[in-house]
Amino acid sequence: MTAGSAVALGFSPPAPSPVPPSLAAARTPLLRRILSFPVAIACLLGVVAVFTVHNRLDDPDLWLHLRTGQIIWQTHHIPQSDTFSYTTHHQPTIPHEWLGETSIYTAYQLGGYSGLMLWLCLASSAILMGSYALCSIYSGNAKVSLAGGLLVCFFAIIGFAIRPQMLGYFLLILELIALHLGRTRNARWFFVLPPLFALWVNLHGSFSLGMALASILLFSSFFNFDKRLLTAPSWDRSMRRALALALAISLPALLLNPAGLRLVLYPFRAMGSMTTATSVVSEWQPVSFADPRALGMLAVLAAIALLVVLRRKALLFDEALFLAAAAYLAGSHRRLLFVFGIIAAPILCRLLADTWDNYSPDRDHPAANAALIALALCACRLSFPSPKELSAQVAAKSPVEAVNYIEQNHLSGPMLNDWASGGYLVWAAPDHPDFIDGRGDPFDETGVTRQFGDWATLRTDPRILLDKYNISFCLLARDAPMSLVLPLLPNWKLAYSDDGFMVFERTR
Repeated sequence: MTAGSAVALGFSPPAPSPVPPSLAAARTPLLRRILSFPVAIACLLGVVAVFTVHNRLDDPDLWLHLRTGQIIWQTHHIPQSDTFSYTTHHQPTIPHEWLGETSIYTAYQLGGYSGLMLWLCLASSAILMGSYALCSIYSGNAKVSLAGGLLVCFFAIIGFAIRPQMLGYFLLILELIALHLGRTRNARWFFVLPPLFALWVNLHGSFSLGMALASILLFSSFFNFDKRLLTAPSWDRSMRRALALALAISLPALLLNPAGLRLVLYPFRAMGSMTTATSVVSEWQPVSFADPRALGMLAVLAAIALLVVLRRKALLFDEALFLAAAAYLAGSHRRLLFVFGIIAAPILCRLLADTWDNYSPDRDHPAANAALIALALCACRLSFPSPKELSAQVAAKSPVEAVNYIEQNHLSGPMLNDWASGGYLVWAAPDHPDFIDGRGDPFDETGVTRQFGDWATLRTDPRILLDKYNISFCLLARDAPMSLVLPLLPNWKLAYSDDGFMVFERTR
């Protein structure tokens, strides 16, 4: 890219220097680069990540991912039909997260619960550190970018869990870095996209979002206007061709997966077919303004608008399209506030870049940075939970003792469980196929989600479902409405109870 086009994009090219930047970097001692201010800031963000997730081991979907990863690890086969639930009758499934699930089970295989927590800490830290790097590269100001990293953390808290989506969102950050470097430094950065998407499609369905953002950037490259507050700078034809070619190569790269085109189309099919599941699962609900992150999203959008209007800082056309898409997705599904933070943070940092003097390596203080890095590492180690604490986290949210009761008393026959417990049962009680769990698609497609919802909310006579599936026993959360109803039904009795869960048996 020429210097003129770089300025038009809103990024100032580096001032001429008698020493080429590559040689200057090479002459900087490695230790001094390691003990730099940006590295210290990244380590502090790592501490924020660890403090945020250190008590988040138990997630309902974790156990499903763990069990699938175990099957892949042990059988060297990627399952493409449901074997966890007896209600789906081996419904065909799409292994859309198989590689991420394998990484999760690998962590468990190497370190048990501690390995899983380490996976979560590393993934969360990578997202915050990667966001800081993205904001720093995009804005050109390593100090202001700290606010960008914290902003991403604010929105990402909703999704920090041991799920493959963490890896998908990290790749989203890498994609945004590659797109920015491709349009401001060298178009060859665009060719990071094909291998990135070949990996991404096997990790998580968010690859579809990545393709959409790259396509939006290509679309915006055909416009050239300057409306003062909104500008679309011209692109060199060679740069546009490079991005178009990289995207064209990325399309067949998406087919490098176990299910081919079916997996590529899965995110779009799932959003259209999982209507029942998405209507009842809170993270798929439209954003509520009782959620502080919803107000945060409005505040970020308002801040960007005010900076553009009051400080006459032009918003780029592709930035406006990115923000519109991210705000729409987050408004439709609260779990996508995570994505909004990743997209909005670098844009806000660019608009704030001149509000604080930039980092200068010449004025750095390696000793102070080393102290901060050491303190950050110590804080991470001290806040990392012990195996006993991790086991307590699992016991507090999962039916650990209830499953022990079922196993010790050799309960048999079809089981009916609530939605949240299904994942843990898949992992801890594989000999007892579950009724329903957190995977929306196989249950929506077979009508089980609707049937269970009607039963659990007493919209139908509860005996109908119990008799239809010849249920022998039920494992339910103590606060579930059916936990009050089942003891009142004929031929049912309470067999086990603890602080969180209850087991009911049919008497014959």
